[in-house]
Amino acid sequence: MAIWQKKDNSTPQQSRGGTFFSMLPIALVMCALMLVLTAVVKNVSYTSQGPSLELLDVEKQDIAHPVEKADCLLFYEDDAMGTTGLEEMAAVLSQMKVPFDVLECGDIRAEMLEDYSHLVLSVTHYQYLGEVLGDIKTWVKAGGNLMILYPPELSGSFCSLFDILGIRDCGDSYATVESLHFSEGFLLGGASRDFAVSDPYDSSMSVYLEDDCEVFAQTSGDYPVPIIWRRSAGLGTVVVDNLGFLEKGYRGIHCAAYSLLSSACIYPVINASAFYIDDFPSPVPNGYAKYIERDYHLSIKDFYTSRWWTDTYNLAKKYGFKYTGMVIEEYSDQVSGIFERNTDTERYLYFGNMLLNLGGEIGLHGFNHMPLVLEDFNYMGLFDSYSQWRSYADMRNAVTELVGFCASLYPDRAFQVYVPPSNIISEDGIELLASDFPDVKAIASVYLPGDLAYCQEFQVEDNGIISTPRVIAGYILDDYTRLVALSELNFHLVNSHFQHPDDVLDEDRGAELGWAKMFANLSDYVDWLYAAVPSIRSLTGSEVAAAVQRYDYIEMTQTRSGNGIHLKLTNFYDEAWFMLRVNDGQEIAGVSGGQCSHLDGTLYLIHATSDEVEIQFS
Repeated sequence: MAIWQKKDNSTPQQSRGGTFFSMLPIALVMCALMLVLTAVVKNVSYTSQGPSLELLDVEKQDIAHPVEKADCLLFYEDDAMGTTGLEEMAAVLSQMKVPFDVLECGDIRAEMLEDYSHLVLSVTHYQYLGEVLGDIKTWVKAGGNLMILYPPELSGSFCSLFDILGIRDCGDSYATVESLHFSEGFLLGGASRDFAVSDPYDSSMSVYLEDDCEVFAQTSGDYPVPIIWRRSAGLGTVVVDNLGFLEKGYRGIHCAAYSLLSSACIYPVINASAFYIDDFPSPVPNGYAKYIERDYHLSIKDFYTSRWWTDTYNLAKKYGFKYTGMVIEEYSDQVSGIFERNTDTERYLYFGNMLLNLGGEIGLHGFNHMPLVLEDFNYMGLFDSYSQWRSYADMRNAVTELVGFCASLYPDRAFQVYVPPSNIISEDGIELLASDFPDVKAIASVYLPGDLAYCQEFQVEDNGIISTPRVIAGYILDDYTRLVALSELNFHLVNSHFQHPDDVLDEDRGAELGWAKMFANLSDYVDWLYAAVPSIRSLTGSEVAAAVQRYDYIEMTQTRSGNGIHLKLTNFYDEAWFMLRVNDGQEIAGVSGGQCSHLDGTLYLIHATSDEVEIQFS
């Protein structure tokens, strides 16, 4: 909800006449702006545009899940790091559509390795593996592909693997990773700058490598520590992921490390860039805000029109992306009774129609800014200004009013995307949307966990709602945010950013920086994104939902030959997208059943247009 300050008129005026005449031109400009806005609102309309990607009319329970033999074994130790690594790598492999088996430390036997070509070790204490370590070394040299998921506890047992890992020497202490430097072509957007690490700690082994190791990531500075490297060992390949950060925001980096293991790695992606604006259109607060008045001498309303929206709109036009605006009908704490229609609609029409003319979309945020939760929901003392709805019927009536309000303003639009206020929604609220509002196809909450936040994966839920989480937010765009954005770009080929108009009023969201710096931060991020992947698809919220359907439903069976990959796709409807990393110096000779475009280094994007795709290497 908006926070603002009224203009302080208590400051002594040394020259009232001088102040009046100095302010007269500004007052005249403001009057002119208001006259223009009034005229423009009456004439701005939008031309209805169909989506570039249609939602599928397919029930999740009708999706086929062919059983494919697992070629990867995820081997874990039942301790804090081992189980965390298991959880994160299982998510990575599942979303890469890599069939895998899971085995706990102590259950593995040498003969089991013969059934797999890939082995991922989520193990902290290698001494617990005993004689199996020797069997793993033999298996790698015979052609197996081994990934060390995180830096373990240093021990003699782990040191026994140094000859295949390419470690010449290792220090007794762990290195603090403060900034990451990625080699050219390893990650999309990764080589353009070094990426600072938030909350660094002693997370990585201090190692010195053999000359035949290929390093893809290292710490920045004069004495870099290798973070991700690959080495051939006999007929096999070893990849060491020495990062030590096992959390959701780094999944894309672990995915990229895994993709180095074999001669080529292909996995499905979403291929979507989306920009959401929460609380927009919504009522604009009266009065003045501290930092807007400091920098522009404008009221909040005038600033929104003349500066914020102008810059925000022009940024989208420059790069050709589309906004999804999430409507709030009014700001109140009403959670029961009759929900009256907001009749002050000039700014809704002005901003909303301009957004739609950009090819954008209107979504639902709330009748007011109260999350869809009932009285048994506990805010844990974190959101004192929020109330619970008095009944399920009150929640339904409020959403019904919001839909009617939006339909009265934008009569030929479908309102298919819902964003929870403050990313909070209860199971009751989700059930309400799924059962009572069939036009709502997607909930776009957040990707990363947070206080009471509804944390999502990119998937179709069992109730049919499509989860399309927003990944990053705001105008500060700190170090961690940029690393997460890099990670998701290389995991799902996704950008998903959201902002609020009232970010410029809130010190916690960067207001003290001033709008010029805040907008420069966002512009810098957008510059980086479209330099990294100029061809990424710019989609609205419902188009992202359609893309997630195709991504989540697709199943692939791949057959390798000496000079190519054959993909057989199940649950293919009209298209699918895949990231392909080609290792060992191979090049793409041709693709049938789709198109191939080069992204960066050894990374390619495959656009499948048939349920069978043949990729030939030279």
